[in-house]
Amino acid sequence: MSHILRAALAAAAAVSLAACATTATEKPKPETAAAPKPLPRGLEADPGAFASTYKPLPGRPTAIVGGTVLTATGARIEGGMVLIRDGRIEAVGPAAAPPDGYEVVDARGRWVTPGVIDAHSHLGVYPSPSVPAHSDGNEISDPNTAQVWAEHSVWPQDPGFNLARAGGVTTVHILPGSANLFGGRGVTLRNVPARTTQGMKFPAAPYTLKMACGENPKRVYGGKGRSPSTRMGNVAGYRAAWINAADYGRKWDDYRAKVKRGDKADPPKRDLQLDTLLGVLKGEILVQNHCYRADEMAQMIDIADEFGYRITSFHHTIEGYKIADILAQKDICAATWANWWGGKLEQFDGIEANAALVHAAGGCAIIHSDDPDLIQRLNQEAAEALAAGRAAGLSISEAEAIKWITANPAKALGILKETGTLEPGKRADVVLWDKDPFSVYARAERVWIDGAVTYDRTNPAFQAKSDFELGLGGLR
Repeated sequence: MSHILRAALAAAAAVSLAACATTATEKPKPETAAAPKPLPRGLEADPGAFASTYKPLPGRPTAIVGGTVLTATGARIEGGMVLIRDGRIEAVGPAAAPPDGYEVVDARGRWVTPGVIDAHSHLGVYPSPSVPAHSDGNEISDPNTAQVWAEHSVWPQDPGFNLARAGGVTTVHILPGSANLFGGRGVTLRNVPARTTQGMKFPAAPYTLKMACGENPKRVYGGKGRSPSTRMGNVAGYRAAWINAADYGRKWDDYRAKVKRGDKADPPKRDLQLDTLLGVLKGEILVQNHCYRADEMAQMIDIADEFGYRITSFHHTIEGYKIADILAQKDICAATWANWWGGKLEQFDGIEANAALVHAAGGCAIIHSDDPDLIQRLNQEAAEALAAGRAAGLSISEAEAIKWITANPAKALGILKETGTLEPGKRADVVLWDKDPFSVYARAERVWIDGAVTYDRTNPAFQAKSDFELGLGGLR
């Protein structure tokens, strides 16, 4: 064989071996994995369930001119002007000639503030008339009822909504009661007449979770011969629930990771109770924590730190003044009263200056109602707290104190970007008062919600009546 032929055969063999080696190590290209089928409806949490259907009432361009304006940003404008257009605040400043086409409201000698916001109400879930058939605010069946939603108990015909509006209240936060460690979800409503709860629901407002510490849960369930019957039982109950919620979240994360990789996976069974608690751990649901004593509030903060969630506000917070610096440092609002004191032992150290002392420490003070009567005069309760603070030597202006019933509750409810102050671009929720709102004689003359007149003390056409009240005559 010639050397030329031998070289050719060698070259061919080399090519053949190389081809065989390539073929042996090549992996077939995987087929594109089919998209996983969506779970049947209801087996995965749906953020659009029970969505708001709220539609603002019709309004018109309005100029409120010449009044003392408290913007709830800390400013006070004498002889000011507030312009409303397309349901929003258009401008706030010194009085000037209103633009053409605006309804002009003469506010000289009067005061103008943002709409009042009640951060803690049970209207609709404990409506009037107060009868057992209407007692729907406390699911007293288990220490943990995080699965219930207050909105599913709200009765929109509650006459209390109209009475609150006459007191300047434009937004209400409805909570379940405080019998349980976890009472359920709260809901934020626009205070407008509506046929359905969804027709009142504040668009895009975050859900809240009602928690309760102290006497209520241990009394209710200890009285039934079950846990919790002590404060340490309360704490053990919170911790066990958060452990379950964190594990539930881990299972859903594992399932979604497998689906993303194209692996076969079975989803966890959906749990309505754990859906709510997991929403808190994700930062989507805001904790509103009923708690009176300072030491217990500190413990609740420790629990929140242990599981990585935050408490948005404590409610009632009778001893908030004792830990005002801690509340300010943690940015936890203190929703309280001025003169509710002594109803039970954990209320024993209540003082009228509580809100003022929290405010003076740099904290977020709120005056709330928890009562169908007090909600009609939250401005007066704020005035009592302000007067007590001044008597204690604190220099707090009306321009700052108005935040206690407007901007600060809006912050605690996660809606401050939309309402709570008189600033351009925000919802036109406005109250015209006949006098200084911190006077016991002050009354709301006119109330706008999203730029529409929803109450006018001088015009019966803007004094809504509940369907329940119609035809009652002298019984009202």
